[in-house]
Amino acid sequence: MGNELRYLFIDFEFTMPEKGKRSKGFYPEIIEAGIVSVANDRICDQFSSYVSPVRFPKLTERCKAFLHISQEQVDQGISFHELVNKMKEMSGNQSCSIITWGNMDMRVLRNNCQQAGLPFPFKGKEVDFSMEYKRFFGDQNQTGLWKAVQEYGKEGTGKHHRALDDAMTTYNIFRLVEKDKRYLERPEPTTIGDRVDFSKLLNKFA
Repeated sequence: MGNELRYLFIDFEFTMPEKGKRSKGFYPEIIEAGIVSVANDRICDQFSSYVSPVRFPKLTERCKAFLHISQEQVDQGISFHELVNKMKEMSGNQSCSIITWGNMDMRVLRNNCQQAGLPFPFKGKEVDFSMEYKRFFGDQNQTGLWKAVQEYGKEGTGKHHRALDDAMTTYNIFRLVEKDKRYLERPEPTTIGDRVDFSKLLNKFA
């Protein structure tokens, strides 16, 4: 099938430093991954897992409270190496569009790959869909994912800040925007007034 019809919708949750503290050498690490694989407008695979951080294995209180992720969950998660292999597998090791809400996910993934000495797992176009959404609606500011969904009069899938739920919500809003784009590109149907010259018709009956 055409590669342009293959998409991976991805969301990650990351480690966070304690508020007001700057840990030496700290960088965000992926601790939860959610991926939805879509081909020809159909979901063909989903993946969700906690991931064990390496550089700062102990989660901060702020991180646990904000993301509702426990130390036990990440301790029992897969390794970052396993996550990279899984992502390569889900992309079919071919070019596909990687869709995220915001640009942070891919920036953190790239940095985590560098730190671990692993090659970046994706080939193909990376799309920050929050920017697409902003351009489409002519908004001044970028909108949060769940606020964007509510603007559409919909609800997000599952819980906010759960990686798979956010990836699925990104996919849902992508479908809504694509549908609207197609609708706007469609030529306006002619009205009965365009098809019938009413002045001639009225003269006839005058």
